[in-house]
Amino acid sequence: MKPAPFEYHAPETVADVVGLLAEHGDDAKPLAGGQSLVPLLAMRLTRFEHIVDLNRVDELFGVSTDNGGVRIGAMTRQAAVETDAAVAERVPLLHLATPHIGHFQIRNRGTIGGSIAHADPASEYPAVMLALDGVAEIASATGIREVPAAEFFESTFITAVAPDELLVALRFAAWDQPAAFAFDEIARRSGDFALAGAAVGIGTDSAGRINRAAVGMLGVGPIPLRATSVEAALMGLTAAEADPAEIGRLAADDMDPIGDVHASVEYRRQAGSTLVGRVLADALAQVTTEAANG
Repeated sequence: MKPAPFEYHAPETVADVVGLLAEHGDDAKPLAGGQSLVPLLAMRLTRFEHIVDLNRVDELFGVSTDNGGVRIGAMTRQAAVETDAAVAERVPLLHLATPHIGHFQIRNRGTIGGSIAHADPASEYPAVMLALDGVAEIASATGIREVPAAEFFESTFITAVAPDELLVALRFAAWDQPAAFAFDEIARRSGDFALAGAAVGIGTDSAGRINRAAVGMLGVGPIPLRATSVEAALMGLTAAEADPAEIGRLAADDMDPIGDVHASVEYRRQAGSTLVGRVLADALAQVTTEAANG
């Protein structure tokens, strides 16, 4: 099938983009990597009168360091995130999650901003953003506003970005303490959307006790979720004291899974809890190894 007719725009600045979005409102849609939007248009599952191509807006591309963390332009390709040294050093959880996104051909075209703005609850980047308390920079004709991840995802495929606004960048702060990170997901085939997934970060104090825990989950609710029960149970424990399987089971209390043709509610809850425990075990093993190495 072919998309319904639309008017194509190719602006070169953020100001021009938000001007077009303000002018056309709900009738306009930004085009980033197109990995989600183009198939939807082609199958006529959605339609817009105006498509605003972001690929010529140079200021939306690139990774820069920012007060110990990183700032990533919304149009930065997922493949670039995967190989960027600053991301790997300062935001390792983002680095670990990226290879799970589709196949390399998809990552070569897909963008970090497109993935997060699309807000698919089975997508990797939204769960990582939530776990790491990332911040979205959102532009409009009146300027830039910042929205924390906890307020960004409102419902399935719905975010805090208004029709006349544009997601321009994501910011992630580096953890200023000894920390370990792990990510994993379950999918029917490599490259498929995840049935469930977990992103974990654990920080420790000088005595080796956990004083910071972040657990993001994907595929187990209408939006990415935090496993706050797991995070609370980890606080104050050493890696040796924590039982990852037992603590991981607490994640079921924080899920709101939806059954569909791919998996039932019960399967997603069980698989998600098991996966949280598995990823938690990976991160705790890293903490143990680092402690042993002095």
